Amino acid sequence: MSYPITINKNKRQTIKKILLGSAAVGVYSQAPYVFARQKTQLRILGTHVTLQEAIRQKAMEDLGIELIFEPKGSAAVLQKASMFPEQFDLYEQWSNSINILWRSGAIQPIETKRLNYWDEINDLSKTGKVSENANLGAGDAPFKILNIQKDGRLGPDFTGEISFLPYVHNVDSFGYNTSVIAAGEPYKTESWGWLLDDAHRGKVGIVNAPTIGLFDLALAAQAKGLLQFNDIGAISKPELEKLFNILSQYKRQNHFSGYWTSVPESVQFMRSGRVVIESMFSPAVASLNGQNVPVRYAAPKEGYRGWHGVMCLSSATQGRVKDAAYDYMNWWLSGWAGAFIAKQGYYISNPQRARANLSEAEWKYWYLGQPAELDLKGTDGQVSVKKGSIRTGGSYIERFSNVAVWNTVMPTYEYSLQKWYEFIST
Repeated sequence: MSYPITINKNKRQTIKKILLGSAAVGVYSQAPYVFARQKTQLRILGTHVTLQEAIRQKAMEDLGIELIFEPKGSAAVLQKASMFPEQFDLYEQWSNSINILWRSGAIQPIETKRLNYWDEINDLSKTGKVSENANLGAGDAPFKILNIQKDGRLGPDFTGEISFLPYVHNVDSFGYNTSVIAAGEPYKTESWGWLLDDAHRGKVGIVNAPTIGLFDLALAAQAKGLLQFNDIGAISKPELEKLFNILSQYKRQNHFSGYWTSVPESVQFMRSGRVVIESMFSPAVASLNGQNVPVRYAAPKEGYRGWHGVMCLSSATQGRVKDAAYDYMNWWLSGWAGAFIAKQGYYISNPQRARANLSEAEWKYWYLGQPAELDLKGTDGQVSVKKGSIRTGGSYIERFSNVAVWNTVMPTYEYSLQKWYEFIST
């Protein structure tokens, strides 16, 4: 089954105007890693979360291809991908980017018959639930935007063609320094509202990504009782006005110390003491713990902000390079990569294959939520989990049963972009 892609040039131009007028401008100064060997080259645009040197080296060794990784911050990645599909072959980020990329014609369908492990992918991305009692979560749960429907739209019904490869995923919250802020109790006292507590004024960091940071702050404002959203996954324009009026008051009081754009920057924020609490991704927490910075990753009583990694094919990728792209997608689900990213706290869509590449102690800690039987090392080779530690939030199933909202591109996306960049730049 195949559906032609019509590149919506008007939509892409609209996106360009919005993004080029935003604070994301000027992100193309860092050149990707380039190598001169005469092999099939695969250009991968993404973030530091998955575009890691160890992954690149292992994949090149296993596949015999040349990988060119171009890692950027979240906003920069989406900006470039939506405007210049001819400048990448594969795109790696999060599911909140899918609607933008699909509508702009920047990506093409992926055929499930070419995915070796499609049948092993679990129900989270296919049906939205890892257990019968799990919350679906508000917003763009991945199963809602995975399948390409017969009319060319994205939806939940399987057709054999998908908009993205389901692979890495996790639930996000915030991290806090327990030498400054007393450790709370998961799901009971830890709260998104802590991001707006006056006690932390001047020491709060937020991720600078309008489809991510906005939800961190919306969850915080709602947890503090400052406003109530009708649907936090589809915040209306009037609700956005109220939210940013509240946030602007906090900003005038110098409540926020900064807005980070990459995992390394968030690590620096916390390590330097610039912040004591901030939006965080799991690898940053693992890195800081490995450096003996006592950061705890919260399990908020209101529920997590969920995200699902996506790997997408550029609409311009064809021929031998397209074949190599499928090889790389299949490699990601073959076991080694899933085990590697488990050590930074991330899950893979077919976890049983990754299990074979993890020790029993690692599997019990990262996936089952059991106490660490010994010190465990992260992806950097440093001890990031001390013996006896228990993963905040518990097991894979427990954590993904408590999703409040998914990273989402809302119907008010363009307006939320405008309000977000006004907020961080004024």
